[in-house]
Amino acid sequence: MQLIIHRGTKEIGGSCVELSTEKSRILIDFGMPLVNNKKEPFDSRVLEGKSLEELKKLNLLPEIAGLYNDEEKAIDAILISHSHLDHYGLLRYVHPDIPIYMSKGAKILVEISNIFIPHKIGELNISAIDKIKSFVVGDFKIYSYLVDHSAFDARAFLIEAEGKKIFYSGDFRGHGRKNVLFDRMIAKPPKNIDYLLMEGSMLGRGKQLYNDENAVEERIEKILKNSSNITFLFVSSQNIDRIVSAYRACLKTGHILVVDIYTAYILDKLRTVSKNIPQFNWRNVRVKFIKSHADTLAEKVSDKLLYFYNTKKIDMFEINRNKDKILMLARDNSVFPLFVKSIKNIKGSKIIYSMWKGYLNDRFKQYCADKEIEIEQIHTSGHATVEDLKAFAKALNPKVLIPIHTFEASKYPDLFNNVKILKDAEKCVL
Repeated sequence: MQLIIHRGTKEIGGSCVELSTEKSRILIDFGMPLVNNKKEPFDSRVLEGKSLEELKKLNLLPEIAGLYNDEEKAIDAILISHSHLDHYGLLRYVHPDIPIYMSKGAKILVEISNIFIPHKIGELNISAIDKIKSFVVGDFKIYSYLVDHSAFDARAFLIEAEGKKIFYSGDFRGHGRKNVLFDRMIAKPPKNIDYLLMEGSMLGRGKQLYNDENAVEERIEKILKNSSNITFLFVSSQNIDRIVSAYRACLKTGHILVVDIYTAYILDKLRTVSKNIPQFNWRNVRVKFIKSHADTLAEKVSDKLLYFYNTKKIDMFEINRNKDKILMLARDNSVFPLFVKSIKNIKGSKIIYSMWKGYLNDRFKQYCADKEIEIEQIHTSGHATVEDLKAFAKALNPKVLIPIHTFEASKYPDLFNNVKILKDAEKCVL
């Protein structure tokens, strides 16, 4: 069996791993880069208007024969660990007949993103992975493990072929709302792992702002208790753990969590996976209508949903009247000023910034300073701490540990046993 990490040995994001036997080939993840060569946020617009050959020459697409939609299919399946673009964002280029496997929650989120966000992957051959059962692709037997991560319904994979066991960690942590999954993995790990491909996103990042999701919730609650003006929460609508934290804080303080139609739709669809996710019709939740979202939902899904969401609609008059009891979800720095224009006496309001700090640019910070809007970063990582990485590696005890999804592969030998560092596109016989 052969392993090639096409991208991911020296960076976070853009992960793509190939496993092959004489008869079968599979990929694990096919993500968009998170950063460019200067380690600045990757601008997906550079992909537009370019042919597959141009994208390969620019190293934006890896050279993988039989993967792309302009050639004969030679990849038997693609496994997607979770619904972050740096793990699935290049799927629009793959051959449409290649089966793609991901969890039910990931499938829902990818399909919703395909409706609402500009970067679309198109219609693909996607199947949901069974929660319990293993499945077979050619020579490969595949097991999926639900893991604690900021992406909903994220998975790790155990792959068996030709007498070898390969464990792909995907992105994981041990301090989220599903930390019991990490504890179970440590207590009862899969046995006899030959190769562990383990992420290391937190290496080199220093200490977290908040140790866990409970600490985040407590800080949000404290801010809301002391609020005298509207509070904004900058967070991805797909970060369900964070939305749960915000909702719990609202219940404790009597605040109203205001979500947009896009977020309401995400929560609505995910209730088929979990009954514990806040819904638009729960108490202390209201929906702010945004015309572009409403038009998209009516055109691409169903205008009937707008009637349901309308039962909990909140307008700017009500928001202004109850500013000190409002926690409003936000995401986009460029759109935020439009909200501010509609709110009276914005001075003294607060932003809880709960996203990657790379998005918090100087221009936005200056805008908020000019408006006398305070920004406080309240966040806990979606990735495992160094201590948890050590515990994870010790529990699985692989014969070989291979770094992936990290800028700090060189630090692995000092932290873990049996480390083998690969380069992008390097062929490794297992």
